Amino acid sequence: MKRNMAIVGLTSLTLILGGCSSLPNPFDKEEPSVSEQPEEQQQDPSNNDQDDSEDTKGTDDQSDGHNDKETNEPDLPSLEDTVTVTADGKKVVTNVDDPLVLVNKERSLPADYEPEDLVIPNVPFPFTENLPKKQLKKIAASAAEEMFTQAEKDGIPLFAQSGYRSYDRQEAIFTSNAEKFGEEEANKFSAYPGQSEHQSGLALDVTSPAVEFKLIEEFGETEAGRWVKENAQQYGFIIRYPKGKEDITGYQYEPWHLRYVGRVHAKRIHEQNMTLEEYLGVRVEAVNSTE
Repeated sequence: MKRNMAIVGLTSLTLILGGCSSLPNPFDKEEPSVSEQPEEQQQDPSNNDQDDSEDTKGTDDQSDGHNDKETNEPDLPSLEDTVTVTADGKKVVTNVDDPLVLVNKERSLPADYEPEDLVIPNVPFPFTENLPKKQLKKIAASAAEEMFTQAEKDGIPLFAQSGYRSYDRQEAIFTSNAEKFGEEEANKFSAYPGQSEHQSGLALDVTSPAVEFKLIEEFGETEAGRWVKENAQQYGFIIRYPKGKEDITGYQYEPWHLRYVGRVHAKRIHEQNMTLEEYLGVRVEAVNSTE
């Protein structure tokens, strides 16, 4: 009888202890649940790094003002919506400060346009005078400085020859060329005033001692010319008038003529072997229209 009472008493004591949630059970070895772990232990640092890297993709697009956040595809300007047509039928661009502004024989800059943020880049020139042609738009100047810094590190003798050029200066140059070669022939290598990319502040002619600092086709075969062709796009520049594309651009091959469009766009244009006209969707026959 006493033995049975002892068993009942022990059972009751066990039940009482089991029902006291405030008393810890020294024999409970279960690990705490995830919700009980400190918050910082629930986060995966590698995921945070991955998110940060994904968020920075397309940074160049955004800085250039063209980025489709949903598809990560560049948002290109509408050619129809970025021109006005004058009474005489001349197309004048309106997106003058856009790195992707298209200036060619069919699309002119306003005669009075001058970039507001022209600066002289810290790059080597073959002359010392502080001429206007040393200037570039700030965004292009910064990219040029990076490009020339790397060229120097690579031992490439690269020099800047000509940047910004005003409407009036271009008018004088074209008039002189037309007098020497005839207007039609001159327009194969020289732009009418308003149709020169140099007026935008986004174009830069480069050269090297190997061609006596001249702007000639032979530059493309020099060490500097080959380096530019392979590396310019990394800094947002394209060779604006490439070989074999004369019927599209309207100008002869100019391996020295670089145009800033932004890194993402430049890389795409380079990889696809396209001209700026092709990239922006211009009808080829419209570029060299004689009508």
